[in-house]
Amino acid sequence: MTEDDFRQYVAAFNAADFDGFSRFYADDVVFELGSTKRIEGRQGIVDFYKLVRSRIDEEVVPLGLLLGPRNAAMYCRTTFRTLVDWPDYEFGATKAGDVRTVETIAWYELDGSGTRFTHIRGGRFKP
Repeated sequence: MTEDDFRQYVAAFNAADFDGFSRFYADDVVFELGSTKRIEGRQGIVDFYKLVRSRIDEEVVPLGLLLGPRNAAMYCRTTFRTLVDWPDYEFGATKAGDVRTVETIAWYELDGSGTRFTHIRGGRFKP
């Protein structure tokens, strides 16, 4: 994975281009959001983000990126803009107009070809 590839992934994610960002996922990818949520499979992640993006606009801004042959790490700032009230959102109730910004470190494991994510772990450290 090159830096350009990774930035294409983030750009597709920010544009809610589900086909675009999910092409970087192995079929059996695992995505862990801290200890809160674990999602298995490419389609599972897409389904999760389709629901989230119908209610929240999410923008990821990479602040630091490290790439290796089998791993990648990103330090980023993510801004969440709530579009509609979501009182039972599993990460905390949110109302239309709310804006939340967090900083996260994400760790990505890559497949043998170095082109697809097989495991993603994200942890917020700055609310």
